[in-house]
Amino acid sequence: MTLDFNKIIQADCLEAMQQLPSNSVDLIVTSPPYNLKNSTGNGMKDGRGGKWKNAGLVNGYSHHSDCMPHKEYVKWQRKCLTEMLRIIPSDGAIFYNHKWRVQDGLLQDRQDIVSNFPVRQIIIWRRKGGINFNPGYFLPTYEVIYLIAKPDFKLAPKANALGDVWEFKQEMNNPHPAPFPVALIDRIISSTYAKTVLDPFMGSGTTAIAALMNNINYLGIEISPEYIEIAERRIFDFQNLFVPKAVGM
Repeated sequence: MTLDFNKIIQADCLEAMQQLPSNSVDLIVTSPPYNLKNSTGNGMKDGRGGKWKNAGLVNGYSHHSDCMPHKEYVKWQRKCLTEMLRIIPSDGAIFYNHKWRVQDGLLQDRQDIVSNFPVRQIIIWRRKGGINFNPGYFLPTYEVIYLIAKPDFKLAPKANALGDVWEFKQEMNNPHPAPFPVALIDRIISSTYAKTVLDPFMGSGTTAIAALMNNINYLGIEISPEYIEIAERRIFDFQNLFVPKAVGM
């Protein structure tokens, strides 16, 4: 089966990934919903909404409540990671962005999700700003990117000189409630040899834009037609403005 790239599939991510051939995509870069609505102390329960502008996630995403029982959420994410690992080849990798949090007074470090997967490294994405409604712990200022790598995965030349703490501003001019910064995904893609990239939680299309910046093919999966419309508009606008780097004479 030959994959048709440079498009976004409207579907449940797990069901769609189960239809993709094994070893068919070089790289996966994604950030799943964090299940924030079941949190005990980040402002979501009472409508303040934490760091999201205008409490953008107080009702969840457009087609996902973001409020699953924790054990169900973990089971779902482990199934997703299992499919992602099957899809990438022996030199492929998954960059899986998530967020540690305090839940019921204890650190929830996502080990119940990533344990037994081949996590090679944890990259810290340091954000600027934020609001903390809980007096029990300090303001969280970072998210974590798990580099889950197959045995033959290697970084592109000079990328290994980069540190494992990356500072990027949050994306502010984006109607999606929890977008990636384009610069963050550009850093990931440009640090690899990948020619194809999949984002099974495509959201507003940031991974697609970073793929186009690096002249590689993308495939997105997104359950929300509203977010797909946002993503396709952003991709269209980017393609009309983007000037590829000149090829050497």
